[in-house]
Amino acid sequence: MAKQTSNGKCNLCGGTFSKATMTKHLESCKQRKNTSETSSGSRRPQKTKCFHLVAEGRYLPEYWMHLEVPVNADFEVLDNFLRRTWLECCGHMSMFTIEGKTYSCAPMEDLNDEGFDVKLCDVLHPGMKFYHKYDFGTTTHLTLKVVSEREGESKGKSVQLLARNDPPSITCSSCGQPATQLCTECAWSDKGWLCNKCAADHKCDEDMRLPVVNSPRVGMCGYTG
Repeated sequence: MAKQTSNGKCNLCGGTFSKATMTKHLESCKQRKNTSETSSGSRRPQKTKCFHLVAEGRYLPEYWMHLEVPVNADFEVLDNFLRRTWLECCGHMSMFTIEGKTYSCAPMEDLNDEGFDVKLCDVLHPGMKFYHKYDFGTTTHLTLKVVSEREGESKGKSVQLLARNDPPSITCSSCGQPATQLCTECAWSDKGWLCNKCAADHKCDEDMRLPVVNSPRVGMCGYTG
């Protein structure tokens, strides 16, 4: 894929901003402030401390999301959200790596892994960068950063999606039209991106093709979005 400016949509106000300016926008988004101010004069909804996180593809940074998650949520909550939104295909294993220590969905005592039942606030703090892996065979690597901590609305321990990248513009390797499929056999030679028309004439077996989806797991394993 050719390098391109990455834009995304703020889920709070609906505005479109570049990846480079989205963090600054969210800090001052009127809709975010209005929500906070509206609830400040009442006892409901309940207020809780939240982390503002940015997640992106470690090797495909054009895929990114801004999240808000209660600090007392555990890593299973965050892992489940990442799976639902970006990753899940075949129930693979996953893990976080934080300052050299691993937190796994299936911790192994001899490796000194921690489980996912650890609260975020017990490990994370603003400015910290950490990593996530899904599927230890065809691995999708993510980088996450704690942007800030603030007081927000409590919605249990659920993750709120604040913003997400627009789908990158990917063109067919043969004709230049928007790509809709990826041939996994040809993906690493940059000849696997196909529009529907060119896919009909592509030499590789149809079973090797996956849909083009807005995720850093595009083209991996059996992921279809």
